[in-house]
Amino acid sequence: MTITRQVGAVMDMSVNGTADLILSLAVAADHTVESERLSMVINGYEMVMTEVLGPVGSRFHVARGLPVGRMTLTYEATVTGALEPTRVSPLEFIESVRPSRYCDSDRLLTVARAELGSLTGTELLIAATQWVNQHISYVSGSSRPVDTALDTYLARRGVCRDFAHLLITFLRAYNVPARLVSVYAPGLRPMDFHAIVEACIDGVWYALDATGLAPRDAMVRIATGQDTSDTAFMTVTRGFVALHSMQVTAVLDGRDLSVDDPSQLIALN
Repeated sequence: MTITRQVGAVMDMSVNGTADLILSLAVAADHTVESERLSMVINGYEMVMTEVLGPVGSRFHVARGLPVGRMTLTYEATVTGALEPTRVSPLEFIESVRPSRYCDSDRLLTVARAELGSLTGTELLIAATQWVNQHISYVSGSSRPVDTALDTYLARRGVCRDFAHLLITFLRAYNVPARLVSVYAPGLRPMDFHAIVEACIDGVWYALDATGLAPRDAMVRIATGQDTSDTAFMTVTRGFVALHSMQVTAVLDGRDLSVDDPSQLIALN
């Protein structure tokens, strides 16, 4: 049976000064997309955006010189089929094993080793995921945009990006390549953009979600990077833009959502 997912987002915003934006809403280029629409309207006029292809099929849309006014941003896509598991490239290995802006694995090296011991391979991935799930509380609005994995470890609470940053950091402390993936996640409650982890074992990328809030096999990749700094859904590079409301949609058609088993390794579809 072909797996079909309806995904999208609608945002109501105000541009309060001539602005430049980078958007990361579109599904990754490797997905099979039956239909897709991205629209930015300000004061009743359609704006022009340029698509830029990034790592692992990430698709960024850049808009420059946006005028002051009320903006409606709409994205919708129908995604079909599933992707084959992907193998890590030499460059991906280098990029995904080093500390990064939010994943300070050099500062948490001793902590990770103390918490997880001498585990390796699949056992390490599962144990690290379970540790974050059991020791960090999911609390909406509890973290700051500048919080690193160390902040999350100390606070013992956060949202999906914080769970992902801490899990990535623990795995990198063991020299396991790990990276953050923003996704559309059917079944997620509350519905929003979601952040998970991809980690490499035996040369293959596998999806890990320490929140356990949605089944991994239905997720749709948006953007991939070292941490959230590479995958933010909107970055303002000039001017000021205020977000008033946002509604994210992610629905699986044709079958019921599966029950995710965190003890199993699953490649991101």
